[in-house]
Amino acid sequence: MPEKDNGVTSATLYVLEKRLIAECVRFERESGVAESGRSSRGRRRRLRRRTKARVRRALLAALVVGSLLAAGGGWVGFRGWQARAHLLNAAGLARELSAQVVAGDTGRAQRTLAALQEQSGAARRATAGPAWWLAGNSPYAGDDLSAFRRIAVAVDDLARDAFPPLVRADVAALVPKGGRLDLPALRSVARRLAAADAAVRQSGAGLRAVPTEGLLPEVRDALTGLHAEIDKLAGLLSGVSRGAELLPTLFGADGERTYLIVSQNLSELRATGGMFGAYAVVRARDGRLDLVNQGTAAKLRRFTPPVLPLAAETRGLYTDLPGIYPADVNLTPHFPTAAKLYREMVRRRTGVAADGILAVDPVALSYLLRATGPVAVPGYPTLTAQTVVRTLLSDSYLTLDLDDQDAFYAASAAAVFDSVLGKGVSPREVLSVFDRSIRERRILFWSARPEEQRKFVDSRISGVLPEKESAPTVGVFLNDGSGAKLGYYLRPSATLTVGNCMEDGRRELRLRFDLHSSAPRAGLTEAVLGLAKAGNPYTARTLVTVYSPAGGAVVGARLDGVDTPLGSGTDRGRQVAIANVEVRPGATRTLDMALLTGRNAAGTPELWHTPTATPWTTQVVPASSCNQ
Repeated sequence: MPEKDNGVTSATLYVLEKRLIAECVRFERESGVAESGRSSRGRRRRLRRRTKARVRRALLAALVVGSLLAAGGGWVGFRGWQARAHLLNAAGLARELSAQVVAGDTGRAQRTLAALQEQSGAARRATAGPAWWLAGNSPYAGDDLSAFRRIAVAVDDLARDAFPPLVRADVAALVPKGGRLDLPALRSVARRLAAADAAVRQSGAGLRAVPTEGLLPEVRDALTGLHAEIDKLAGLLSGVSRGAELLPTLFGADGERTYLIVSQNLSELRATGGMFGAYAVVRARDGRLDLVNQGTAAKLRRFTPPVLPLAAETRGLYTDLPGIYPADVNLTPHFPTAAKLYREMVRRRTGVAADGILAVDPVALSYLLRATGPVAVPGYPTLTAQTVVRTLLSDSYLTLDLDDQDAFYAASAAAVFDSVLGKGVSPREVLSVFDRSIRERRILFWSARPEEQRKFVDSRISGVLPEKESAPTVGVFLNDGSGAKLGYYLRPSATLTVGNCMEDGRRELRLRFDLHSSAPRAGLTEAVLGLAKAGNPYTARTLVTVYSPAGGAVVGARLDGVDTPLGSGTDRGRQVAIANVEVRPGATRTLDMALLTGRNAAGTPELWHTPTATPWTTQVVPASSCNQ
């Protein structure tokens, strides 16, 4: 057996040598170099010896280069294994750091940050150097190795540029103490948050420049996952950073401000949550908020003609109702439209020209009560986290008349916020509550000043239904059609499934929406049963309004497996379909809809929906992108 030499046998070398010599001889003949006679045979022998020497030198050089490349490949593989281990450690430390920052444990956060930077730096170093660069520019695995390097760099940049300002920032300054904001401390926090926000955006931009086509599934999934995490962090930081920047002004640092805190009554559903039932007027000056008045939607009465001109698309879907009745301003899911209408209605009736509107619902109040503890409302039942939703949305209809119910709503919202602002509540608990409420769209804010509103426009707290989007979004919004207060008993769920790719660049989507009613069959008061527009007073009629993705379409619908008629229209670059769904007590109705995305839509679709008294059960079933 021939001996092995660096993975290439002597026999293999011999065969290669013979082939190369034969090719040289063939070349000589074809070129007319071969000659007859003894002299030509001598020259051929000398040429053959020179050729054999050159071939051996060439093979030796090739063998050396091949060995170096093999060794380099092994080195790159070893360093890649190291980098992967460091990145996994960094991911775990980043989760710990996030929890410690929210909890205000600065000492542990500093230690965790140091460990995170050590791991991320090690991953960055492991993917650096000439061997990795050479491998990253190779024609086969180069794209994957280059992408892996970019992941390591992005994680290290976050650890060194984005996380340190967050650890140093005293986020407690975002919450008033003793009823007043510390404005100088707040401005300091705003600067640190802005620095972190800029660093996260820069890392995200660097990753978005990495092409994903042709990558190995493991590398592509890691890149996509990091994209999603950075986008999530960017969304959170952007909102908090802009909020911190604006809070001094909103709290009257530059002059007195007036706001309306509006309660959304989830017993009578509207697209943004619930009917605007009551409001409180608060004044802000020098960092302090004070309650100055309260009112109810019922006392605002109706407005004919509409209080403000409505867009043709809005009128086509909801007629003039949003501009006539205070309880109908939020038939549209676009909160700025509802807020403008409500502000003008309050101004016309009371003379109060609000600088902005903050809308909350009883579920958000229940979250706040977990931080404050029970809150007394003079003249009404004490509110607790466990009972406030039932107290406001169910029990009050058994014991209070209509005017008292609205007054109880307004007094409850004001009392809870007064408790948050005045008590010694943990600022981080309050921030956690606000974060959850904003993510669930249970707290919405609109500023009457355009330059301020523009800074909130891409945050969930703005309640904006965007005309352009980075990922396809499907909206499922609920409006009561019964003229009753049966929304408290509804249990919605939805599943959005990504389907086939179309030749024109669109993507099929399938929406399954289930609506269950837990209402009793008897025993409810007239205040709950209301107008009973569905016929049977215990049957909940709900107008289910489905918005396609931007530039997309609604193709058709079936209710309980049977084709169902749809109202239709357009709004903010989206196709809209409205289905009438009536649910008897104990029953469940199922609405299936087929939709299309816009052309060349990218990213995992998102599902937006109306917040209800009982949280939705939702699921998005993704699929691989169309270019894979």
